[in-house]
Amino acid sequence: MSMKSRIPLILLACGSFNPITNMHMRLFELARDHLHQTGRYRVIEGIMSPVSDDYRKKGLVSARHRIAMAKLALETSDWIRVDPWETEQASWTETVKVLRHHYNESVRLLQSRKEIMKSIQPTERSTENSLSSQYSVLPELKLLCGADFLQTFQTPNLWKKEHLQEIVEQFGLVCISRAGSDPAQYINESELLTKCQHNIFLVKEWIQNEISSTQIRYALRRGLSVKYLIPDSVIAYIAYHNIYTEESERKNEGDLLQPLKLHNTVVSPQNDRCP
Repeated sequence: MSMKSRIPLILLACGSFNPITNMHMRLFELARDHLHQTGRYRVIEGIMSPVSDDYRKKGLVSARHRIAMAKLALETSDWIRVDPWETEQASWTETVKVLRHHYNESVRLLQSRKEIMKSIQPTERSTENSLSSQYSVLPELKLLCGADFLQTFQTPNLWKKEHLQEIVEQFGLVCISRAGSDPAQYINESELLTKCQHNIFLVKEWIQNEISSTQIRYALRRGLSVKYLIPDSVIAYIAYHNIYTEESERKNEGDLLQPLKLHNTVVSPQNDRCP
């Protein structure tokens, strides 16, 4: 199947990106390669959606800085972008609502393109057919995540069951494996994930890379080099604004994550993914 005739697909990653690392960007590249190799999909866009400040995660710096750093990091990408919509909402937004928003945006964009095509009067019928076919298929939207994300589905009160069902059934997941994680086991332990495993793509990370934002912040607070772990432009931005300090790491200390607070539970996992 030619690339043009494949199902267009958008990858969406939600998380703190505190700060964005080279590994965050690698997730998108790994996922795109895997989906292209299926022969069914053509990945047309990658979207990073940083969580809002209201998520209340310990050490979470201002969304203004996290958005700016992501924009700098993605300047070299011609298909991945950072989207500020989630950070601009008045309160923390559940992941399923972020997915709905971006799906609706893709529908709106497709309709807009179709209207544009209708207004064009091509000189040759074959050209018209060729152009219209490019904008006639609604893209699929899938949530991109690390395999440890699947494990959070088992955390009591962290997710609403109906939200999990909608995410897995209506959208689907692309999970990148990490050292020490067993995504297949997480799927087998969940009735919902087992039922919908046809809509879950497990991607093997062929070069193990355990860079984490937590480790980056730890190194920065101690004056250690993080060169080649995050883009130079992001390093310069962090230094200029003096973002990651002992004080910044204490931000939201003792607070429950917003989803747990809403569900009145005392469990407080610190995962880079947000429900």
